[in-house]
Amino acid sequence: MIDIIDIKKAQENLDGIVYKTPLAYAPVLSDMVSNNIYLKKENLQQTGSFKLRGAFNKISKLSKQERDKGIVASSAGNHAQGVAYSAKYFNCDATIVMPEATPQLKINGVKSYGVDVVLHGDNYDEAYKKAVQICQKEQKNFIHPYEDDDVICGQATIGLEILQQLNDIDIVLVPIGGGGLIAGVAKAIKYHKPDIKIVGVVASGAMSMKESFEAKKPINSKTVKTIADGIAVRDTSEKMLKLLLESIDDIVKVEDKEIANAVLFLLEKQKIVVEGAGATTVAALLHNRLKIKNKNIVALLSGGNIDVTMLSVIIEKGLIKSSRKMNMVVTLIDKPGALKELTNIFEACQANIVQIDYDRASLSLDFGDANVTISLETKGEQHQTDIRKALRDSAYNFKELR
Repeated sequence: MIDIIDIKKAQENLDGIVYKTPLAYAPVLSDMVSNNIYLKKENLQQTGSFKLRGAFNKISKLSKQERDKGIVASSAGNHAQGVAYSAKYFNCDATIVMPEATPQLKINGVKSYGVDVVLHGDNYDEAYKKAVQICQKEQKNFIHPYEDDDVICGQATIGLEILQQLNDIDIVLVPIGGGGLIAGVAKAIKYHKPDIKIVGVVASGAMSMKESFEAKKPINSKTVKTIADGIAVRDTSEKMLKLLLESIDDIVKVEDKEIANAVLFLLEKQKIVVEGAGATTVAALLHNRLKIKNKNIVALLSGGNIDVTMLSVIIEKGLIKSSRKMNMVVTLIDKPGALKELTNIFEACQANIVQIDYDRASLSLDFGDANVTISLETKGEQHQTDIRKALRDSAYNFKELR
């Protein structure tokens, strides 16, 4: 059971350890979506995400004898760093099991605290099973990332902070993976202001909690696949589902391309780096998942631990989705001057060529033809429409790559 008294005790436990992260008005985003949007920036938290709150609160409540046995955790990355930080603080041994596809930035972040890292499985749930096996074999204490009351109370302190930072709130948007963050935030906020709506956001490639919430019974996914690795949870916890059914109002979903667009938007317009999971709330706003106007909305940015390689992929996808980059293959006659004629069209359209590749040997080509794979910087959808028209007017065959 999650009690408001325990949440307030968690806030005392975390005093001097976690940052009281900013809650900042976002004017550009507010104008774009016709609502008043405030960003709760947990991406600026120590260890780069909200997970430190729950992990530290849990480990602080273990006895010295329990800590001396050592602790084990499973995580897609952020909980791992929270546990690792806390283990170092309390001087206890820790083993962290992470999925094999975990971004290197998060792996390095965990290792920097001097803990043992085990890479296992394709997703969080497979890493979790391995961590439980290690716990049973070595008789250590398991620190669950969300299905633990002390962890949930730690995450709930974000809800208390939001209420202290802003009086007039209509909706709080929260990312959902296993459900610990939104369960805690909802408990803290609803206790004080039950009229505030709590809305969760999931990635379309990790839909188990949304499907379970709508069916009011646990439904597990067969697979999960999303750039939002922090919420890539395959199985629904019965305990967490029960908490969510009691405390939250709705769950919406966003696509990976929309998440990428939100990461890019936050980087460009807000000058902050947010990982895929943390950007889901802004993606829901940018793509009108709430279908409301003139409301005061808090969007929780849950973390900022994004791998540089993943960030480059997300930027690329975001540029394509926002019509600022155009990738295509153009077929032309393989003769002197043919490429120049093509580039003259792009010059006339004021499209900047950023990458080009010339292929005359592909088996799919007719003799005497060549394929030019080209990337263009463009200025929006109308600009791209003009480029397509210019190519058609000059009788070029082309295919866009998305």
